Amino acid sequence: MGVQRQAPRRRMEPDARRAEILGVARRLFGTNSYTAVSISDIAAEAGVARALVNHYFGSKRQLYLEVVRQMMVVPASVSERLPPTNAEERVSICVDRWLEVVERNRDMWLSAIGPEALSNDPEIDQIMLEADEIATDRVLEAVMMADVVEGRQKLRAMIRAHSGMLKAASREWLVRGALSRSDLHVMLTRTVLHLVHTVFPAVRDD
Repeated sequence: MGVQRQAPRRRMEPDARRAEILGVARRLFGTNSYTAVSISDIAAEAGVARALVNHYFGSKRQLYLEVVRQMMVVPASVSERLPPTNAEERVSICVDRWLEVVERNRDMWLSAIGPEALSNDPEIDQIMLEADEIATDRVLEAVMMADVVEGRQKLRAMIRAHSGMLKAASREWLVRGALSRSDLHVMLTRTVLHLVHTVFPAVRDD
């Protein structure tokens, strides 16, 4: 990336400092390839010594994996404090919150689901598997079906499959511009509801 001018150093609590380094890494990895970003670049942008980045994350590789994990795992805030109303309203809120996270971190999200990140890397694969399971938990919580027992494995499998469509649809929004954020909100909300209320009962009872 070339020589970076180091940002002025500021005193911060360890958790805040770690979060700041992650934020810088998320931005740099989102706008550049993995190989083009160095620990020195990240340290300079964050205004810290390179040794401190290594102290918190160990290596560039580990830092990158943490950034991918942070981007791919649906944050708990997406499904927190949902109103006890109905599945449609709850899913709509979750989708809106998720789209906000993706839009705010557009470049890193696209990098995390891009070909470089998905090139048969066992550690990335494991992060993606964990992220899909967590996302499935969030969806089941939103549609108030977390306690489903009969056909549970089929239900979870269908929601995991839906996450693949979600990633592809996000590219139609962010890269191609063929879908607006509003279009994607409607698409994701209604497909999830159709999946759990129409498709799942048909598959479960087959």
